[in-house]
Amino acid sequence: MNYWLLKSEPKVYSFEDLLKDGKTCWDRVTNNTALKNIRSIHKGDLAFIYHTGDEKQIIGIAEVDSDPYPDPKELNIKLVVFDIKPVRKLTRIITLAQIKSDKFFKDFALVKQGRLSVVPVAKEIWEYILDISETKHI
Repeated sequence: MNYWLLKSEPKVYSFEDLLKDGKTCWDRVTNNTALKNIRSIHKGDLAFIYHTGDEKQIIGIAEVDSDPYPDPKELNIKLVVFDIKPVRKLTRIITLAQIKSDKFFKDFALVKQGRLSVVPVAKEIWEYILDISETKHI
């Protein structure tokens, strides 16, 4: 299993929208590096949902519900999408400021490649984020 972080502008599509919908197609990604990451995603992987814009926070967890496939809305076969379904909201959201203030995250792609919309998350980082979202430290 691989772990990911997916960025979404909450005014366009929020984690609450995903909870309400029960499933969605993760689309509108055009950055080559992000598309390369999408091609590495597999059904059953888990992903943090990160709200961009004014929020800048990890808010929930989703499960990848399909392998990547060509975007049916586009003619360019290089543009790929995948489906996700909600798992749960984090007990305590984790802000970008909290992440940047913790040296543990110095090599995290969210910090190093801040503009990338789909980034891999190392298992150690995944587990640490889950831990701090359940406790009061950080």
